[in-house]
Amino acid sequence: MPKAIFKGSLSFGLVNIPIRVYPAVREKRVAFRLVHRDCKTPLQNKRWCPHCNREVPLREIVRGFPLTPDTLVLIEDEELQKLQLKTLRMIEIQAFVDAGEIDPLYFGTSYFLEPEEGGEKAYTLFREILSRTGKIAIGKVVMRNKEHVVAIRAYQNALLMVTLHYSDELLNPQELENLKKVIVVREQELKMAQMLIEQLAGEFRPEQFKDRYREAVLQLAKQKAEGQLVPIPRAKEVKATVDLMKALEASIQEIKKKKKAQAT
Repeated sequence: MPKAIFKGSLSFGLVNIPIRVYPAVREKRVAFRLVHRDCKTPLQNKRWCPHCNREVPLREIVRGFPLTPDTLVLIEDEELQKLQLKTLRMIEIQAFVDAGEIDPLYFGTSYFLEPEEGGEKAYTLFREILSRTGKIAIGKVVMRNKEHVVAIRAYQNALLMVTLHYSDELLNPQELENLKKVIVVREQELKMAQMLIEQLAGEFRPEQFKDRYREAVLQLAKQKAEGQLVPIPRAKEVKATVDLMKALEASIQEIKKKKKAQAT
């Protein structure tokens, strides 16, 4: 059972629903440890004060806010708790929008909302009305030292909350130098590219995708632990495609061959 990272309420209008917030995703990454090569001992990270030239215990650590390059203001936990923001303890719903109105670039981290005892009926009502209308609730909440804009939607028998980036956090692609070049694409190339997409079109099935890098690292670690010699293949150099039409035609033919082989 995951640990709740937030406990408060979900509020829309005068309706208040006590809830807990849990991570909706558990990412599986390759976790390396930094070790001393000579003795294979994992290294430790210490909280070191270069001014006092000593390790600092947790009881002596406090948050510092860099107000200016030369001014560091100490902020106590109690002071943060006293800030007069409703969203410190509440997900405050401010609007309802259609899902298609939100560009996926704004999406951040996903969380599940669980009703506290006594809030089950209001929670179910809120989830059902979002499901029936196809709307997404937009609200604000403070989590992990930031007031987030969040999108809440019905997901199976639960409410799913996704943090949204602020508009000024998104980078402008026009700042990329190579996008400033004017490139003309021929109509014939567009039609051929569309044919390739149609050949590859299908349903999104997430269970078909595996983390091949993670699997390869696990296999490498097992082989080395068993004393096996592991050959290291050289990565192939991939160059930019020059003849687009030739590459598109070859791609379509290759896909057709694979489909024919799978059908037999």
